[in-house]
Amino acid sequence: MPGKNVSKTGPLSPDEVVLREELRANVQKLAGEIGERNMRHYAALNAAADFIEDSFSQAGLRTRRDSYETAGQPCHNIESEISGSQQGAAVSSPPIIIIGAHYDSVFGSPGANDNGTGVAAMLALARRFASAKPKQTLRFVAFVNEEPPYFLSGEMGSQVYARRCKERGDKISAMISLETIGYFSDTPHSQTYPSPGLGMLYPNVGNFIGFVSNVKSRALLRRVITSFRKHAKIPSEGASLPAFIPGVSWSDQWAFWQHGYPAIMVTDTAPFRYPYYHSSNDTPDKLDYDRFTLVVSGMEKVIQDLDKL
Repeated sequence: MPGKNVSKTGPLSPDEVVLREELRANVQKLAGEIGERNMRHYAALNAAADFIEDSFSQAGLRTRRDSYETAGQPCHNIESEISGSQQGAAVSSPPIIIIGAHYDSVFGSPGANDNGTGVAAMLALARRFASAKPKQTLRFVAFVNEEPPYFLSGEMGSQVYARRCKERGDKISAMISLETIGYFSDTPHSQTYPSPGLGMLYPNVGNFIGFVSNVKSRALLRRVITSFRKHAKIPSEGASLPAFIPGVSWSDQWAFWQHGYPAIMVTDTAPFRYPYYHSSNDTPDKLDYDRFTLVVSGMEKVIQDLDKL
């Protein structure tokens, strides 16, 4: 992968300290106060949707509910969009960059890392771009029903959303899925992989953030990780791999691949590192908020760079 993969971690800047406390508060709201949120805990699922919608509104952004019915109940993807200003005779409307994260949690888990971190990051990024005038349209989306039994199915919230994007003819230039991004370890052999071959190529210490795509999205992956390594103060690793390898398709980027859109996942690698994955112990106190902050700060620069293309 391009760029130098080195750690520049030091004390957080004043802006990063503010970001860290914002991320901490959002994770605490989702996983500490609201708790387990899924179709078995439908009131909590709706409470999370309301919180996300209110957070967008407080940032001065308009929201839209992209709703559909599952198990006889309405479910909601929550969208907020910052329109792009790109002009040109050959451009009928600006391309769209989607930054997304699922807000449901797996059965039996409060979902602090999976995926309170992704949602907290998405909301923080939306706030920081709320007054921007991007060339491309920036669309921030919280997806419902990513976890089983809807995982990789037609009832997965992002699958419903991506299908509707395709039917509308939305020109999505990039989709970034923020998935389980708050746990890091400096312990040797804290990082594992779905195959021995990958373990020979990548570190065995889980102190980095990962960028993953399918083979068709490798150009987007290279652009994102090049930008991240230019700006971020935390190590990163990237891999463009066949989607059948375990873990590669395990989030909302999968839905966009199904409809021909370039998409990547940003992740701490979840079950290949995080000992509390899909358990009742996935609570806010398990997270490394300093390094989580550095990931989000780096992703802000990535979005700025993608918008310049």
